[in-house]
Amino acid sequence: MDKKIKVHLQYPWSFPDSSYYKSILKYPPKNVEFVNSKQDKFKGISSGRKFKFMGNLKHFARKILTTLKVPNLIKTKQGDYDLIHCAHCLSINKKPWVVDVEKYWNFSASYQIAHSKIGKNRIKKMLKSPYCKKIIAWTEAAKKSITDSLKDKEIEDKIELVSFAVPVQKFKKKKKKNITLLFVGRYFNSKGGLQALKIIDILTKKYPNVGAIFVSTTPEQIIKKYSQNKKIKFYDLMPQEKLFEIYKKSDIFVYPGFSDSFGFANVEAMSFGLVVLGVNRFARRDIITDKKTGFIIKIPPITYKKGTHPHIQDGIPIIPNEEKMIKDFVDKASLLIENKKLMGKMSNAARKEIENGKFSIKQRNKILKKIYRNALK
Repeated sequence: MDKKIKVHLQYPWSFPDSSYYKSILKYPPKNVEFVNSKQDKFKGISSGRKFKFMGNLKHFARKILTTLKVPNLIKTKQGDYDLIHCAHCLSINKKPWVVDVEKYWNFSASYQIAHSKIGKNRIKKMLKSPYCKKIIAWTEAAKKSITDSLKDKEIEDKIELVSFAVPVQKFKKKKKKNITLLFVGRYFNSKGGLQALKIIDILTKKYPNVGAIFVSTTPEQIIKKYSQNKKIKFYDLMPQEKLFEIYKKSDIFVYPGFSDSFGFANVEAMSFGLVVLGVNRFARRDIITDKKTGFIIKIPPITYKKGTHPHIQDGIPIIPNEEKMIKDFVDKASLLIENKKLMGKMSNAARKEIENGKFSIKQRNKILKKIYRNALK
């Protein structure tokens, strides 16, 4: 008989603000119970105002922890559970635990902590603890960031990939003449909002049958400038159920996403059959299969405007030869707009990746349950 595994899902913050955990809670492996987290309590951040408030709060906490060079060390209270699953944190409990991260420095509150001598030694010591049973990397890029940073064979042997997963969205796509472009990004600047707007503006003016929907914390002056183009509809951040209705109406996901270490919106878009256009940053090649489920636009390394940082606040990117990048996006989108057969083929491939591929819930749960079981042996 398959014995139930009770797991305490431990966060470094007071609530889970990531779709990765929302998915695990809503679609858990069979006979796995997350004893301290209830799916119906997960509300997420669905307004720009609340998002900015939480960002400022985290920024303040990061400044303090960065000064002290303390990684995300957490003591989980005693309770009726078999195992601790640490979400971007390191357990100091003398009890079996696993940890997941989207990139190496997420073991701490900032890049500066994780790459300092003190911070790196503390992280290494915790990961080599006999109580740490498995290190879950979201992507191959995440795994590489850990191995490159710590260069430790014992730690490398503990790493296993468990990707974000979503269900295939079951709805009938209506046949239509018009094509809708979509951008969704909580951080306007570092997610490439301005560049996406430039791309969308060109495409909606180039093709009479192309419109666009733009969901972000878009600055008012930017909305005012681009609102002259009546084919672009602007929205603030919104609850997921409303966002899903927008995905249903859309066809092509235009998403530069310069600061992403994963990019949940890409996978969510694929679950609705959108063809994704993104840049070759961090884990993008782990998500988009170039020329099959979307297109990856190659860009050189980027920097950020002095005084900004993509992981602490909405960093303003400086893209070398931005004009070429925008042209490449426009060219790839034009291929799809002018060839609906190709767009349909790539749309089907995107959905299959969610249904049976690396982003399927079935595949995710199979691996996750095995990790939990082995951790308790």
